[in-house]
Amino acid sequence: MDGTAVRDYIHVVDLGKGHVAALERLNDVSKMITVNLGTGEGFSVLQMIKTFEHVNEVKIPYIITDRRKGDIASCYADTSYAKECLGWSAKLNLNDMCRDTWKWTSKNPNGY
Repeated sequence: MDGTAVRDYIHVVDLGKGHVAALERLNDVSKMITVNLGTGEGFSVLQMIKTFEHVNEVKIPYIITDRRKGDIASCYADTSYAKECLGWSAKLNLNDMCRDTWKWTSKNPNGY
């Protein structure tokens, strides 16, 4: 990897669909469950920046500094239970996330 933190970035649409799948499962059973929603794949912060720049043809200024105290190097979800229990998995990828984030932000410069 490139030394920047690795995280499990998930598209907001996939996250919403995961929550809907969990709510639908509650219609069938009354016990609470805990399910990790994510892509199950880690991407570094630098990968995210480079993908965003490439997909949207923009330049993002950034500075690489020391890791923050207590910040772990890598964190991503084990999504196997979500697939087994909810029949759910993320469908959209990093390119989709970057494209749709820029599209929404460009159309809503003052927020929602």
